[in-house]
Amino acid sequence: MIRRVELHALARKQLRRMPRHIVENLAAWVDDIEARGLGAVRKIPGYHDEPLHGDRQGQRAIRLSRAYRAMYVVKEDEEGTFVSIAEVSKHDY
Repeated sequence: MIRRVELHALARKQLRRMPRHIVENLAAWVDDIEARGLGAVRKIPGYHDEPLHGDRQGQRAIRLSRAYRAMYVVKEDEEGTFVSIAEVSKHDY
């Protein structure tokens, strides 16, 4: 079960400029993963967890608001499998 989440340096930098409610929504998602595991959190409809396509194939995204998304990938290292948040940005419509 995947319960570890890491922020990529780019995501940390982007979060410094995000509205407070976006940072709080991402923190809530991370807390949910640490408590329930990624598999259970993916089933929560409010996050709209979905696979990405095209240039971002292999990544997934969650909705932090109507406009903002967090993109992540599942990775492995010597400690095990974890979620790596690659980017937090405003979604282009």
